[in-house]
Amino acid sequence: MNISTKATTMSSREFNQDTALAKRAARNGPVIITDRGRPSHVLMSIEEYEKLKAQGKPEKHRSLADAIADDRPEADFDFEIPELKALSLRPPELD
Repeated sequence: MNISTKATTMSSREFNQDTALAKRAARNGPVIITDRGRPSHVLMSIEEYEKLKAQGKPEKHRSLADAIADDRPEADFDFEIPELKALSLRPPELD
């Protein structure tokens, strides 16, 4: 994913004490907020979020082969083949 590479890390306590600093840092790249030393949240600008969100959108028109080849769990879909009741498979009568 193409997010700005300059990440800033701050603890939850630092974030709570200086939210304005975190918002300013988010203009230059994601801000990773830690909870007890482990990353727990990411703060980013709305512009970066929109870019990231747009990257995950599927194309409007995909071929069935592309849809079947997509092995991501969220790409799963149900497909029901419609019945063809009007089609008769009897051999023709040649009288």
